[in-house]
Amino acid sequence: MKTRIISGLVMAPLLIIVYLGGPVLTLGCFLIGIIGSREFYNGFAAMGVKASYAITCIAALALYAIDMFLPTASQYYVPLLQLWFFGVVLASCLYLFKIDERQPADATATITGTFYVVFFSYHVTLTEQSGEYGMLVWLIFLTAFGTDIMAYFTGYFLGKHKLCPKISPKKTIEGSIGGVIGSVVLSALFGYFFFERILIHCIIIGIIGGIVSQFGDLTASVFKRKMGIKDYGNLIPGHGGILDRFDSVLFTAPMVYYYIMLVLS
Repeated sequence: MKTRIISGLVMAPLLIIVYLGGPVLTLGCFLIGIIGSREFYNGFAAMGVKASYAITCIAALALYAIDMFLPTASQYYVPLLQLWFFGVVLASCLYLFKIDERQPADATATITGTFYVVFFSYHVTLTEQSGEYGMLVWLIFLTAFGTDIMAYFTGYFLGKHKLCPKISPKKTIEGSIGGVIGSVVLSALFGYFFFERILIHCIIIGIIGGIVSQFGDLTASVFKRKMGIKDYGNLIPGHGGILDRFDSVLFTAPMVYYYIMLVLS
């Protein structure tokens, strides 16, 4: 537990990046996509699957170039984003043309890694750029980290009933409930102090985020189980790699963004 607490404190300065926002936050999201996909593909390599890291890096550069030069309100933004989707799939299929060296799983892993790590993390940037609701970018991290921290300590002290023993043996139902409560409390406090006029929406996001965050964590655990690895990396003591730390954020970021787009806008 001591290592985990110290690692959590080490991660705290990352909140400065969220506070600074703008290009700093965008760069941070880009790096998470690049480093996280590298870790993800190392896991596939342990299975003998050869995903194309080069395609993913080029796709990440293209995605953030679109973001840099075109506002999301531009009439060209959505068509270019759709072209980006097509380009990722096309490039991954062309990757198979070395038929003696590659398997369909290599292309599938490349597509999965690009969308799962690069595109999902890009939603942090999209959320910050969502006009008057850009400040809700904080809820992406409050729901993810609040859930993770409260689930851990609730499970540690009160956990008795296993949640998904075949996927993540240490997770408990009590910890899961505690995680949702932690997410709701932090989201409610954020809404009360910074966005009171949409306090009820902050609470709703906290509830959904507490659930979605755990799906993100469990999804990462499923991948690791299948890959036969414990952690995606060892960059952060007690937490593993970048992807181990931000696996929940990959799910809460799209959730917050689409809640803004579909409910608040």
